[in-house]
Amino acid sequence: MPRVPYGNASFIHTLDGNFVDNAGRTLLLRGVNLSGSSKAPMNQPSQVLDGFWEEAKIGSESFMGRPLKLDDADEHLARLRGWGFNMLRFPVTWEALEHEGPGKYDYEFMDYTIEILRKCKAHGFKVYLNPHQDIWSRFSGGSGAPYWTLAACGFNPCAFSATQAAIIHCEYPTPASRNPAEMPAMIWSTNYGRLISQTMFALFFGGSTFAPKCIIDGVNIQEYLQMHFANAFAKLAERVAAAGDLLDEVVIGWDSMNEPAEGLISWDDLNVYPQQQGSTLKKGTVPSPAQSFRLGMGQVQTLDNYSFGSMGPKRDGSVTIDPNGVKAWADPSTEPGSIHPRWGWRRDPGWTLGKCIWALHDVWDVESGYVLQPDYFAHVPGTEEPVHFLHAFFLPQYTLYLKAIRAHHPQAIAFVQPPVFAQPPPIPEELLQGRACYSTHYYDGLTLVTRHWNWFNADALGLIRGKYSTQIQALRIGERAIRNSLQTQLSYLKADATQLGALPSTGPARYPTIIGEIGTPFDMDAKRSYGYTDGGKYKGDYSRQERALDASLNAADGENCLSWTVWTYCPDNSHLWGDGWNMEDLSLWCSDDLRAGEAERVPALRIPSKISMGSLAPAQASTLTISTLPAYSSPYVSSSVEEGEPAQYESASLLSFLTNGARAVRAFCRPWPIAVVGTPTNIQFDISKATFHLTVKVNAEDIPVDDDDDLVPGKKGLCKDSSLPTEIFLPLVHFASDACLGKALGSNAQDQVDDSMDVGQEGSSRSASGTTTPRAYTSSTLTLPVTSQAALSPVIFKDDWYDIAVTASEGRVELLASEQKLLWFYTVPTEKEDKELTIEVRRSSGAIKASALGLGYIGESRARDGCARWLEEAGLLGEGWCPEGCSIM
Repeated sequence: MPRVPYGNASFIHTLDGNFVDNAGRTLLLRGVNLSGSSKAPMNQPSQVLDGFWEEAKIGSESFMGRPLKLDDADEHLARLRGWGFNMLRFPVTWEALEHEGPGKYDYEFMDYTIEILRKCKAHGFKVYLNPHQDIWSRFSGGSGAPYWTLAACGFNPCAFSATQAAIIHCEYPTPASRNPAEMPAMIWSTNYGRLISQTMFALFFGGSTFAPKCIIDGVNIQEYLQMHFANAFAKLAERVAAAGDLLDEVVIGWDSMNEPAEGLISWDDLNVYPQQQGSTLKKGTVPSPAQSFRLGMGQVQTLDNYSFGSMGPKRDGSVTIDPNGVKAWADPSTEPGSIHPRWGWRRDPGWTLGKCIWALHDVWDVESGYVLQPDYFAHVPGTEEPVHFLHAFFLPQYTLYLKAIRAHHPQAIAFVQPPVFAQPPPIPEELLQGRACYSTHYYDGLTLVTRHWNWFNADALGLIRGKYSTQIQALRIGERAIRNSLQTQLSYLKADATQLGALPSTGPARYPTIIGEIGTPFDMDAKRSYGYTDGGKYKGDYSRQERALDASLNAADGENCLSWTVWTYCPDNSHLWGDGWNMEDLSLWCSDDLRAGEAERVPALRIPSKISMGSLAPAQASTLTISTLPAYSSPYVSSSVEEGEPAQYESASLLSFLTNGARAVRAFCRPWPIAVVGTPTNIQFDISKATFHLTVKVNAEDIPVDDDDDLVPGKKGLCKDSSLPTEIFLPLVHFASDACLGKALGSNAQDQVDDSMDVGQEGSSRSASGTTTPRAYTSSTLTLPVTSQAALSPVIFKDDWYDIAVTASEGRVELLASEQKLLWFYTVPTEKEDKELTIEVRRSSGAIKASALGLGYIGESRARDGCARWLEEAGLLGEGWCPEGCSIM
């Protein structure tokens, strides 16, 4: 391949299945979605009905203030950086950009977004922007598209609740008897199986094929919607590019549409709702498409009703829905002369308002209710050719969108996200151009829907993909089996990345994978952790959420070694309304969880003005002036930092800040390799023992190239500086010393070790030879001998920051305590053979108790809070058996 110059030292490449920095090190990009709050305007969370329809009909609702208020941004970004995050997925909705009407863009919001992105730059983040949607729009019960897109497709959104065309939070259960606080968990997602979502996605992706009569402003509705969508985000890309200091330095790429849906496309029989497990949740009323058609035309229908228990969905009787003649379709009088008085489009005379468009296309008959063509969407109309959604509909739309983005951001990494649980189609290399990433999503569905950390689970993805003939075969019992299963499921997703490139491959993926969304609900067990049950006994106890989130994030470790962005961080999350959207509550932080009487502020620090090549740091020193809210210093600081400019703050104040208001912080603030000389092949972290283990593979390709600073695409040969280390994030949350804990939260140093764990002899470590050989250090630099025999003995380091024991197969390490970072230097082989290196870091005095971190957990012991509860639920307590192999009686 031709040599391509990259003058930006912070440029990120996608090579050999990995993210790679300009120094050639393999990167893991881990962080959070900022923010779930961006789904709705500041003053219009999903539960609020006042102004909901009024503002929508005139397109006046602005998203200014999302995802963060400028005045608060430094505080929140410093917290995220202090948790070790270096990557932000940045959701932006189409509505936020074009809510005022077709082609009318909110430039004020775009410029506000640029200001927030500059804040992200000052804090050392990389960002990929995400065109976010759920079930099409806020006005169909989700988020994403502007109100006018629904009107353009002939709908009357104000009738959606009456016809169950969509479940809308602020009108739940009905507009006449609202009680939005009682909206069941995840019921919003059933909208993917209702009229609006199914129709809108069918029109967006396949209108030209399945709805040829739907012509507006002289073009088919598919072209009309896709062009407006692509143009809106291209306009944002143009604005970001014009800012001059954000592309590639901060914004490294653009996601495809969030969780796109097939809608009706590929549906085999419109009279039947599929019985097999799929990505659409069965909960509450479950209409077939034919029943949705009839409801949309105001006809009474009796629907199957489903409950969702620990064993999944189960039919639970039926419910009759009577719209009382109300139709989901707009009356012809709303468009005099076929021209919309507000939005201005001209509708083709062949598109009759007031009638279901699928009846207009002879799919069904309104008078009789009979479905004339039950397999209409399973074949290309008029032929026997089966429909292939991903290749024939998803890929052309994605191609249009990506080309529009790259017109303004030529080096943008293409983050590719197909429908949930679907493998991406083969995507040609001429589109990806060596700059791509597979950005799939994964949630532990059983925990997400039941809001409970169960003692059993299932290989849900394997079940959906046909790896089992029965559900029982997919069942997993016990936490160890569950954790292994989650890790296996993420390995399925990682393997899907082989679809990206010229041809599908059975070998290693050409492009990296990032889990764009992963997380766990915090309102488990009837909001037990908020003090809503048991007389408030468990208020502040997030131990169950910690176990669930650790299991999910652990799945990205092991041999998967995946990047991820957790869902989500919402600065306005509350115990009452969660993330402010459809009763979801997945935010890692909540102001309702701030510790009483403890000042909440960012520790004072200064940022170094010079950062080494290949780091993820900002290119310039921060210019923030708020003394109490400066940015958190992050990446590797070179020896060229000017004297007197190091980041400075106290370990205790930092630890206090990072834990205050955080939920299940020990699960997501975890050690991981940020940048690796070579390739990480195995990552292990045990919260219960505060032990981190990393295995790295290095070979001659990782030797620096001396004659050019630029990375040659397709090669790992890198830069002039041969002394670059592997960088490991080492969170104080897990490795703080007793002195740090005592200052941070007033903990009793003698009561900080989790005595429920077998941690061995304090201050020592057993080497490979079986001898105990502690060596204590008190400086900020640890030196490990290069000889393998000596290197197997641990080095123990304790000071006001850390208490760690480090064991490495070779090399030397340096601890940058104030940056929560361990640097590991080692030699790279010159021969064409792989060398495997390992390093282990553990807290030498044993794992820190949750109480020492001020986390308020009631049951810290694994036996007390975990296995015993599971055995009780399974009816096995007292039987002397545990799926984890414990001997609990």
